[in-house]
Amino acid sequence: MDRFVVDWRTAGLDETTKALLEYTEKLTDEPASVGAKDIATLRRIGFDDAAISSCVQVVAYFNYINRIAEGLGAPVEDWLADDGRSRSV
Repeated sequence: MDRFVVDWRTAGLDETTKALLEYTEKLTDEPASVGAKDIATLRRIGFDDAAISSCVQVVAYFNYINRIAEGLGAPVEDWLADDGRSRSV
């Protein structure tokens, strides 16, 4: 988990998981650049339309709720550390 938090690309993940994470990062950072080629890549490595839809919905929801919180100036929960992990109590 520590390796994942630092950099998921070097955390020793399998190629299928890395491809899915690359897609989710692109969907988050550059949503207008996502297209049919990206979907075809996911299908080629084994994701069906239901799995792709679930992925998009989860990513979109988290992006949405984060924008709401940021837009309203909501403070970060005090139980979260800077890296997003739970602080030790």
